[in-house]
Amino acid sequence: MRIQSTILLLSLSLVGFYPARVEAQSPSIKKLDQSLRAGVDFLIENQNSDGSWGTPKRTKGLNIFAPVPGAHHAFRAGTTGLCIASLVELSQLKDREAQIEKALRKSEEWLQNELPKLRRATPQAIYNVWGHAYCIQALTRLIELRSKDHKKVEVFKDLIRGQVDRLSRYELVNGGWGYYDFDFGTQKPAGSPTCFTTATVLIALKEAQEVGIEIPKRLVRRAVTSIKRQRKPDFSYVYGEYLLSRPMRLVNRHGGSLGRTQACNAALRAWGDTKITDKVQQVCVKRLLDRDLWLDIGRKRPIPHESWFQVAGYFYYYGFYYGAYTLKQIDPKLRKPLGDRLAKTILKLQEKDGSWWDYPLYSYHQPYGTGYALMILTECRKAMGKAF
Repeated sequence: MRIQSTILLLSLSLVGFYPARVEAQSPSIKKLDQSLRAGVDFLIENQNSDGSWGTPKRTKGLNIFAPVPGAHHAFRAGTTGLCIASLVELSQLKDREAQIEKALRKSEEWLQNELPKLRRATPQAIYNVWGHAYCIQALTRLIELRSKDHKKVEVFKDLIRGQVDRLSRYELVNGGWGYYDFDFGTQKPAGSPTCFTTATVLIALKEAQEVGIEIPKRLVRRAVTSIKRQRKPDFSYVYGEYLLSRPMRLVNRHGGSLGRTQACNAALRAWGDTKITDKVQQVCVKRLLDRDLWLDIGRKRPIPHESWFQVAGYFYYYGFYYGAYTLKQIDPKLRKPLGDRLAKTILKLQEKDGSWWDYPLYSYHQPYGTGYALMILTECRKAMGKAF
């Protein structure tokens, strides 16, 4: 009897036992494209002279641990990678093609000059993994955009190989990735893997593999195993392996897992986990949309994890980005209803200056938030069957 009750509760959790909601109507293409243009204009206007995005100049007297200069090199790399990826996705946006092309040319130079220098800031601060991952995603898109320029494609592929090598070096001792090592500060980091960081890297590695880059099988296998260790029966995920013994801590419950569940599901499916089905991903994205309030309460709060369910503001657009990434993986027939709701959620949050942001982080938050949002809306547009 106890087993049957457990199965019933799990089934209700999986299929999404929530109050009925009216499906969102599709936003108009005109409104969507106006929003995309405003976001692109913000990125172009705020690009640094060297081709990157974001600076450490705007402080608020309360900032996260960020040893200089390495932490800020990592923040800038991750931010720049997201901005490049979003602009490549929108390179055919009508009336913005020339401006986007000019911005991308500048950013390509930054990648070539700065990516080979990206390292961890200190033995404790390993923020560089975000830069490696998002710059790989930027480069894979640039390879597609510049496919006819074979010399440039080879330069980009060499840069990706360098980032894969760095990710191999900064893999944690028990597999996967995290962004801190407060344990021993060893050459190979000994910190605890976090499921979402590992998922972010795995998705980037899969995209690299798809453009012909060889990815070490052992690296992937250990990372996938790490995420599976952190997966709960209802397809939510604990924050990191150091919390495996506390699965019902607030940050590990549904409300706390919303921002990382989509990335973990997408990463596992990309690398062949058959448990991550269309149904699982559809339900999890609906859960994200239905319970968006828990993430939204944390949006723009200055202290990490101070909100309900210990949510940090910087999980907002991150979570919705991977929710939109899910649209690439599920059956095309299931995409439009989810895409419509995702688009409506993101459109209403655009700032007057065209940007989106969720957590005050020096001057990185507006460009990285805008990069995420533009890619979310681009996937939603595709789900509507509207190609550029």
